[in-house]
Formats: sequence, structure tokens, C-alpha cells
Amino acid sequence: MNATVVVTSVHEALRKQPIREFLAEFLSTYVMMVFGLGSVAHMVLGDKKHGSYLGVNLGFGFGVTMGVYVAGNVSGAHMNAAVTFTSCALGRMSWKKFPIYVLGQFLGSFTAAATIYGLFYSAIIRFSGGELTVTGPTATAGIFATYLPDHMTLWRGFLDEVLLTGMLQLCLFAITDKKNPEFQGSQALVIGILVVIIGVSLGMNSGYAINPSRDLPPRFFTYLAGWGKQVFRAGDNWWWVPVVAPLLGAYLGGIIYLVFIGSNTPEKPEKLEDSAALEDHRVSVLPKTSHDPSVAPITPVSGAPIKKSSVQPAPTVRDSMHVEHF
Repeated sequence: MNATVVVTSVHEALRKQPIREFLAEFLSTYVMMVFGLGSVAHMVLGDKKHGSYLGVNLGFGFGVTMGVYVAGNVSGAHMNAAVTFTSCALGRMSWKKFPIYVLGQFLGSFTAAATIYGLFYSAIIRFSGGELTVTGPTATAGIFATYLPDHMTLWRGFLDEVLLTGMLQLCLFAITDKKNPEFQGSQALVIGILVVIIGVSLGMNSGYAINPSRDLPPRFFTYLAGWGKQVFRAGDNWWWVPVVAPLLGAYLGGIIYLVFIGSNTPEKPEKLEDSAALEDHRVSVLPKTSHDPSVAPITPVSGAPIKKSSVQPAPTVRDSMHVEHF
């Protein structure tokens, strides 16, 4: 087959909306996770010289911002299966898109975990002494997925993930609300700051996974890469909590915003005034040096009389990017 034909066929396939949305979620999640997991690797492997907990929060937060810039205008850059689930459950997106978005997110996250493993392999082996462990002083599985600390129980961790993801989704709806002009054009940055805030203020108890796409694919990668079944058994089988709890939390957070805030946001009236009304309100200014009625009036907007056919509805405020986000 001719190479030109192949390239043309690929371009035509990539123009299809489902494929574009899949690739957008794959790339945006990959970007977010590479920065996020890389910051965790610095904290765990850097001998307290190259990383910190604050660095992890900044890595994930601004990783989200970069992910939104990568794909916000194509898929909304959800990067989070809980956000996608909530968008579908609340009627903001078709359920047909759910598997496309989630598959892209999971593959992007899995690939990011493989990337970080490759980049930091020598540091992981040196730190762990060649033994890949999930718990203990030389554990490295925590670079890739969340694990409960000793002071937490399984169900306390579940409630923690529900609350944190609910806060995330509630604030996301506020930031991306088209009736809220405060964040128009700055959503990507504000959403990144939101993730940083959640981490620095509430992340200690459960590691603030708040995203099945962030936790499950890298955990599955570590299972395949040599950490073994313990990645699923640790913490009283903690692995399912960062998958289920964020779905419930995001759904509840979305409902709370829509019931108490979203449905009560007043809309600005959009009136289409007819040409007669416009004629009554238009200010005509004649040159002071002339009283000739043939001199055309100067309008305060365009310098030409407004014709009926040119009257358009007042423009509505729109997002610079269609974002739903992490």
C-alpha cells in the first residue's frame, strides 16, 4: 500500500470524534501522571534532598494543569474516571463515551507508571536493595499507588476518599460553571491549585487518590513489574477503595453543587431589541460646525447606523476550553 494512502487513512481515522477523545484522555492522563508519579519518586528515592510532600502536591496539581492544556479543548481533559462517571450519571455526557474516556485514562496512567519505572529503575533498585517491597522502610510500591498508613483503618480511609473526591467534584463544577465568569480563561490553573490545596490540607490520611484512573492502573503495573500480589493485599485489601469511593464521592459532590448552587445561579437576560428600540436609544452626535441635516449621525459603537438585519443577541460567556478535569 502506498505510504501516502496510509498516512491519509490515519489522518481520516484520527478526525473521528471518539478516537480524538480517546487520545485526548490518554495523553492528558499520561502527562498528569508522569509529573505526579515523578514527584513521588523524588520524595521516596531522593534521600530527603530531591523531593518532599509539598513537591508531590505541586507535581500532581500542576500536572493536572498541564493535562488540561493538552486536551481540554477536545475531551474536557477529565483524567479521572470518577469525574467521567459523574458527568454521565448527571446527564452531562452520554454513557456511550464512558468506556472511551476511561480506557484512555487507564492506558495513559499505566503507560506513565511504566515510564517512571524505566526512568527511576536504577534508583529504585539502589534504594530497595534489589527487593521490590510494598511495606517496610525500603518499600517502593508507594511511588505508584496509594497505601493506608498505620493510623488509618479501611473504612476510615473509604470515608476519607469519599469526602475528598466530593470536595474535588463540587469545586470543579464551580470552576467550570459557564454562569460563573470569575474563572473564564483560567480554569486550568485554578484546577491545578485546587488539587494542590486538597493535597496539602487533607492528603495525609489516605494519600488522596481521589481518582480510580490515578490509582488502579499503576497498581496493576507494579503487580506485573515484580512487586507481586501484595500490592492488592496490603492494607486489608485497600486497592478497591480508591476505585469505588471516588465514584461515590464525586457523584455526591456534583449533586450537592447542582442542588444548592448551580440551579440557583441567576442567568443574565439576553434581549434582542428591535431596530425601533435601538433607534430610540441611539445617541446621534452632529459636528458642532455643521447644521446640515444631510451629515450622517455618528453612533457611539461603529460610526454607522445599525440596520435591523445586523442586530444580534448579546453574546454569552463561554469557556475558553471545554473542561471537566481531574
